[in-house]
Amino acid sequence: MCQHQHDDQHGCVSRMPQRTCCPQAHGQGEGVSRREFLGAAAAGGMVLGGLSWSVLAAAEPGVAMPPPRKPLVVKPVLIYDVYMRHHQTSWRPWGGIQTPQDVEAELPRIQAELQKLKGLADFPVEFLPLASLRGAGQLEKEADVAKADALLVYAAGGNVHGIEKLGKNVIFFMRYRSGPVYLWYEIISPRYLRQHTDVLSVKGVDDQDCVVDSLEEVLWRLRALCGLKNTVGSRILAVGGPGAWAQPGQVVPDLVRKIWKIDIVTIPYPELGKLIKAARGDQAEVQLARRRAAEYLQLPQTTLETERPFVENAFLLDQIFRKLMAQSQCRAITINGCMGTIMPLAETSACLTLSTLNDDGYLAFCESDFVVIPAGILLNGISGRPTFLNDPTYPHQGIITLAHCTAPRKMDGKNREPARIMTHFESDYGAAPKVEMHTGQVVTNIIPDFKSQRWVGLLGEIVAHDLLPICRSQIDIKFTCSSHLLAERMPGFHWMTGYGDYLKELGYALKRVGIQWEVLA
Repeated sequence: MCQHQHDDQHGCVSRMPQRTCCPQAHGQGEGVSRREFLGAAAAGGMVLGGLSWSVLAAAEPGVAMPPPRKPLVVKPVLIYDVYMRHHQTSWRPWGGIQTPQDVEAELPRIQAELQKLKGLADFPVEFLPLASLRGAGQLEKEADVAKADALLVYAAGGNVHGIEKLGKNVIFFMRYRSGPVYLWYEIISPRYLRQHTDVLSVKGVDDQDCVVDSLEEVLWRLRALCGLKNTVGSRILAVGGPGAWAQPGQVVPDLVRKIWKIDIVTIPYPELGKLIKAARGDQAEVQLARRRAAEYLQLPQTTLETERPFVENAFLLDQIFRKLMAQSQCRAITINGCMGTIMPLAETSACLTLSTLNDDGYLAFCESDFVVIPAGILLNGISGRPTFLNDPTYPHQGIITLAHCTAPRKMDGKNREPARIMTHFESDYGAAPKVEMHTGQVVTNIIPDFKSQRWVGLLGEIVAHDLLPICRSQIDIKFTCSSHLLAERMPGFHWMTGYGDYLKELGYALKRVGIQWEVLA
């Protein structure tokens, strides 16, 4: 049992003992009239209301699937110049691209590298036609620059100054060993980045945007930018409205709207309740949910340890949520009051529902905690894999336990981990997966702060997945920094965890939204 003082979402201070580790366990609507809630939500974003189940079901028959990640659109450009011999003076700078013939030989080399990058990419990326220009000033005349999310600049020579004014993400690629050496391999720092001073002087471009020879170094930067594109300006459906763990009012959701431009669409619980009731009366929809539940329970390494109707109701809720996301034109959803309010309406917990949605490529988060939700959207946008929102514990002896009653099973984006379908722990009700994430797996952990100013990154390795009397999906991770340092430096509360190492990509993306990235190692 957790006992703590916290500010609830309305700014009131509660000193009553909590029956869960989640301050908002009783739902956003408690003690607030529907009219009052709709008015408050409308001030912060769009509210779904007056939805008809028959119209919703007709618009999205069957089991809807999410749209894919949006591709990163990249404009590659070779910047060069041609130099003429002059007697008894320095007439050429450093570099192996000096003549029109050198340029003609360089273009197919770049094209081959772009093809290789495209083949290596584990994220969606599109390359616009390669341009070869004598100076960055000519880029304004390239018609397709406006379509680009990023400029990949092969800085062979010429003038790159002013390229940052186009308002695009910029990556400079310079040759040393991979082909004819480039001029800007020598002078990118003193002449461009520092502008003949001792400090970085170009807004929006820094040393992290410079690559020498390595295509892999280019690739992970593009991966980071893909994640950023799929986060900034994205949309999420908030069941019961947006919230933030133990934080007052709309402070955190407003920060999320400001920093990430995320469009938060609300569906109030009374509206959801009407849809659930109508869906229960739709025999075709109910039969579909029962069939899907039966197929799920027959999956390898899946064991049922709760009542079967809880699982069937979870799949009916899954189908409703898919239709609502399609109606809202988004692929992300979160639930406020998921540890109380949703249960009487759905007659199950939402834990298994969120798990199945994540496994099919949606982004589904419990608790409507917008302190951590942007981290989950960003990590998914970078990796293309589901993410695990979890409660951390206290670090000790190089180990920390992470747990929650909802977790994806396809943590690698492809293969299902073994799972025991149990009750939600704190209510001992509904259907929740205990996902057995495999030991030895490297995981990226994101620890956001409440103020959206400093996020902490921690690489770890799963070393155990016990069955302690805590949230069902639980892992112990081993880390390399000191436990004391982690305890001192970890901000906020909830963590976001994903398979693989994406610390570099996260830092590269975060610098573009002004959030400090601190990696503990």
